[in-house]
Amino acid sequence: MTILILQFLRLFEHQTGNVLLMNCVLAVDPGRSKCGVAVVSKSEGVLARTIVPLDALADTAALFKARFNPDAAAVGKGTGGSEALRLLKSLDIPIYVVDEKHTTAMARSKYFADHPPRGWRRLIPKGLLVPPEPYDDYAAVLIAESCLYSTENPQQVFG
Repeated sequence: MTILILQFLRLFEHQTGNVLLMNCVLAVDPGRSKCGVAVVSKSEGVLARTIVPLDALADTAALFKARFNPDAAAVGKGTGGSEALRLLKSLDIPIYVVDEKHTTAMARSKYFADHPPRGWRRLIPKGLLVPPEPYDDYAAVLIAESCLYSTENPQQVFG
């Protein structure tokens, strides 16, 4: 009985585009040369996150899809978004385009929450600090969270 209800909900989600029923999302923060990639689950939080060169995006996404079985993919519609969409088209899951406005600043905050500044750097206001390493994966986490928890449906482009 439970399986039938889940199948009905997935069919409803697919036909209406209601992303509120998703539990797990593969998200990509696209860029010109590298992409942040993350898998986020409503029940378990961040399952994986990494930064990969653009040419490795398709392989990384396929690996994450096989390992975590996400319900959909979400791609930020910023720089490199169209190329990321082209590379992800073969995943055979719904792909949504998500507005990534302000994700860079929020990703920086999320990065420093996980990696607090040490030594003299902790005296500098966090808004002025720049992380010592790329943090595109944190932006991908934010894109996934906006897709999972938003009350507005993002634009579905594939699937």
